[in-house]
Amino acid sequence: MYQRVLIKLSGEALAGKENGFNPAILTSIAQEVKAVTDMGVQVALVVGGGNFIRGKFAEQMGIDRVQADYMGMLGTVINAIAIQAVFEKHGIETRVQTAIEMSKVAEPFIVRRAIRHLEKGRVVIFAAGTGSPYFSTDTTAALRASEIKADVILVAKNGTDGVYDDDPNRNKNAVKYDHLGYNEIIRKNLNVMDQTAIAMCKDVGMELVVFGMNEAGNIKRAVMEEPIGTKITKED
Repeated sequence: MYQRVLIKLSGEALAGKENGFNPAILTSIAQEVKAVTDMGVQVALVVGGGNFIRGKFAEQMGIDRVQADYMGMLGTVINAIAIQAVFEKHGIETRVQTAIEMSKVAEPFIVRRAIRHLEKGRVVIFAAGTGSPYFSTDTTAALRASEIKADVILVAKNGTDGVYDDDPNRNKNAVKYDHLGYNEIIRKNLNVMDQTAIAMCKDVGMELVVFGMNEAGNIKRAVMEEPIGTKITKED
């Protein structure tokens, strides 16, 4: 069983088919994380902001890339505060840490403080990405997981249950991988995380588990190292 995990959630996964947040999805995530923390597992989260704005869409509106990325970072903060509110209603003590300082709503990211929170059983939610434009929340997840010395990054996907050789929603013959190495992901250009995040995970030897978040209990199964989704390791 993993002892310290970082869960990567996309903003779109929080919304489902709605705009903003889907209360049922937030409640489900809280219940699953509570089951894991009750087992003594230390949990951190990185959340995206795609349910509010995505940089590419902002650019299409004529917004500068740097400004668009900062807008996306602010979207992640909104999501982090929403997750914190729901988690605490379920008895999960949390702390939000942001890469952009905003002391009225959250703590600044300080790695030693984050680790201390985890050791005390608190869930730490990392928001505002890396604090710099041109870096995705995938890269944030790889960076924060490395900094807090997590055992694994659990990549919770919405609408798919692992890594495939093609889009399973478009190609019914797409083949799912049970295990992959980082070299194979790079060689085949598989859509797991962005290339910067993959390179960072490979460099530090970070494990990834990519799985579907739509089935109840999957976060606990991933933490328990049950055969679920696609496991990615440094070795091919």
